[in-house]
Amino acid sequence: MTINILKLTGMALFISAITNAQEWKSQQWPVLKHYDEQHLYQLALPLGGIGTGSVSLGGRGELRDWEIMNVPGKKYSTITVGNDAPFFAIYTKPSDGKAITTMLTGPVYDFEYLHAEGRPVNHHGLPRFAHASFDAAYPFGQVNLSDDELPVSVKIKGFNPLIPGDEEKSGLPIAVLSYEVTNAGAKPVEVAICGSIRNFVGKDGSRFHLDWKGDYAPDGANHNRNEYREQGDIKGIYFYSDSVTKNETGYGNMSLTTQTDGLVSYRTSSKPNNWANSMLNFWDDFSADGVMTERTEPVTEDDPMASLAVKKTIQAGKTETFTFYLTWNFPNRRSWSEQVVGNYYSQKYPDSWKSALEIIPQIPELERKTLQFVNALLASSYPDVVKEATLFNLATLRSQTVFRLPDGHMMGWEGVMDRNGSCAGSCTHVWNYEVATPLLFGNLALTMRDVELNYATRADNGLMNFRAALPLSEANKGRGAAADGQMGCIMKAYRDWQLSGDNEFLKNNWGQIKKVLSYAWVEKGWDGNQDGVMEGSQHNTMDVNYFGPNPQMQFWYMGALKAAEQMAIAMKDKDFAKKCHDLYERGSKWTDANLFNGEYYEHHITDPQTFEFLDMSDPNVKIPDFQLGKGCLVDQLVGQYMAHLCGLGYLGDKEHIKTTLQSVMKYNFVTDFSRHFNNMRSYVMGDEAGLLMASWPKGRLEVPFPYFPEVMTGFEYAAAVGMMYEGMENEALTVVKAIRDRHNGSKRNPFSEPECGHHYARSMASWALVPALSGFHYSGVEKSMTFTAKSGVYFWSNGYAWGTCTVGEKEVNLKVLHGSLTLNKFRLSDGREKKLKNRTISENTDLHVEW
Repeated sequence: MTINILKLTGMALFISAITNAQEWKSQQWPVLKHYDEQHLYQLALPLGGIGTGSVSLGGRGELRDWEIMNVPGKKYSTITVGNDAPFFAIYTKPSDGKAITTMLTGPVYDFEYLHAEGRPVNHHGLPRFAHASFDAAYPFGQVNLSDDELPVSVKIKGFNPLIPGDEEKSGLPIAVLSYEVTNAGAKPVEVAICGSIRNFVGKDGSRFHLDWKGDYAPDGANHNRNEYREQGDIKGIYFYSDSVTKNETGYGNMSLTTQTDGLVSYRTSSKPNNWANSMLNFWDDFSADGVMTERTEPVTEDDPMASLAVKKTIQAGKTETFTFYLTWNFPNRRSWSEQVVGNYYSQKYPDSWKSALEIIPQIPELERKTLQFVNALLASSYPDVVKEATLFNLATLRSQTVFRLPDGHMMGWEGVMDRNGSCAGSCTHVWNYEVATPLLFGNLALTMRDVELNYATRADNGLMNFRAALPLSEANKGRGAAADGQMGCIMKAYRDWQLSGDNEFLKNNWGQIKKVLSYAWVEKGWDGNQDGVMEGSQHNTMDVNYFGPNPQMQFWYMGALKAAEQMAIAMKDKDFAKKCHDLYERGSKWTDANLFNGEYYEHHITDPQTFEFLDMSDPNVKIPDFQLGKGCLVDQLVGQYMAHLCGLGYLGDKEHIKTTLQSVMKYNFVTDFSRHFNNMRSYVMGDEAGLLMASWPKGRLEVPFPYFPEVMTGFEYAAAVGMMYEGMENEALTVVKAIRDRHNGSKRNPFSEPECGHHYARSMASWALVPALSGFHYSGVEKSMTFTAKSGVYFWSNGYAWGTCTVGEKEVNLKVLHGSLTLNKFRLSDGREKKLKNRTISENTDLHVEW
């Protein structure tokens, strides 16, 4: 160890120890998508774990959307817009040149310049890099910064570990930020990088006032303090407050740390911010020599700004890495309302400093496993737009849409607004669509089934509250039942039983599953006459009640009946199995005979009181508002979508299914929305393309269901996946490409597909593209695995294990990269099958099959 005297002033002597720290340097990260300088404005990649909250790495290198304090915070910077929002800066001094200090962010766009008081954006007055671009392969984000006036270029690399099958390592409260600085010149350059953050503990953004200018000013900080710490080779700032009320959502602590072989300096406060003096004081200090001087004056601000800097000399033609880690704990997660329910991660990581000590040594291995996952997917034969849609939407799992209760149950909003959660209760009719959770994190999916079946379902009649209340003891109190949500949960129970292979799960939940399905048969209910057809009032994901048989509810119902039959057989419940089979057979035949109009399935509207069919041709007949009628609905086959994913086969006539999807593409896909009228919400505009929620080739109802003129990605993915199962790959990819073209960084965030809120849960239906294209199906009950016979390399995952499968004409190589599998049968879609007799394939081993 060497001791360096860094700076002697009239106020403080600062001494830093330089140790031979084992500094982590990231591996080479893959790039799936490149965003040039004109496509960065909306780009924000969340850095955080499942259920921990996040801070986002912006397209130009800025840290934005500070959402680590239990509430959404889109464009929330923790301060009133100004120069001292959290940021990183770089000091450079060539051996024969002058020093230059620059903020580590790309340039301001022209349309950002205007503001009444000259404060249009955060850090408006700080010098920036002239050029920026962004490379992504989620969860890896890389910002490329360059400037002809600077002697170095910088690559900012940000990530948080994401390892399918390991929800613990994918749920860490950490953001990793690595700054790779390259000296392309002929002489050495002194370089320092410094991160500066005002202590915003208590300021989650939900409490604020408007200052005399009308500007938003967040409240909540109260005598916050910053403390420099060293432990082993980890050094950094601990941000805390002993005065913030301990039940506030913003109460907690965070740490900014580094593990480096460079020279570390710091300050735990700046001058008071009178006339923006704190930023001036910081800039002067850092610009002098790239080394911070600790201040000894008493701290008078509630949110003092702390800074942590690392300095190195970079030789000519070399690259050096400066890595920082942000860890946090904000334990007071509130329920859908104001009651504190807590956070799962806070039980494991109650102190952010200790979290840093525990997690940072694991980062090399966590990066390796995350890279293994991402590289395996990217090396597969799937089209790039599919890789993008599947991978980038996983950011929703690590947004404020998702949280975990202290007991581990995963819960979710439908999405999040800028400052609030959107639509509470792990809404069944929304979460039914997504398949990323069960296929990547099976244990988390099982916790959601537990909530649905054992907390949200009433014991007396099987009514499942489609928005589970909190605390869980009150989950079945609230909004009532949704026909699609409740039937979908039966299919999800079947799916997750199959994926897990856990017969105890089925045994323990079978009684509840029967109740949930039987609720459809209550008098004057969805299928009160028990003829296999839903005629009753059916609340659904369109946020209205449909009256009469319609394809959307009917296919969910038929899928639930078919799934329940299979579960009943496994439970040796012959009578229930027979009932489900009979109802399914009758319902399926009736649906094809009565709802299919030759092109697609339509809705036969009934009188809400008498259940009698209405004569739609009679102009004197009063038609209930908000129905579908003869419209062509984008997700009329959503139950079939789920049936394919569950391996349940066709629920209706195969030719009718394909014809319907062809009609959806024919009537609902719009290549240019410039002339499209939409009285509701616009998720597609101008010359963009997309699949309309509904069209009426035979004439529209006067008052159709509300969302009919909209376009929403989760519904589009469900339709596209259905097309893939019918061999309509070109049409499906056209839909997927249209979605991703809309989320191009300049117009919308590539890591957030909105519906009723950012990071909308339904968008994770995109992961279904993987099994649809690979033909992948796995049963842990039967211990079998199936793939397409089409040659290619296919990433696969079952929620507990994952790997790749290389299919050739006469041989197959199945590789397990994580977890393990036990198989009795391996099949290809052309009928070839290999019996394996309980063969276990463990992690990092292969199964080779020859035909």
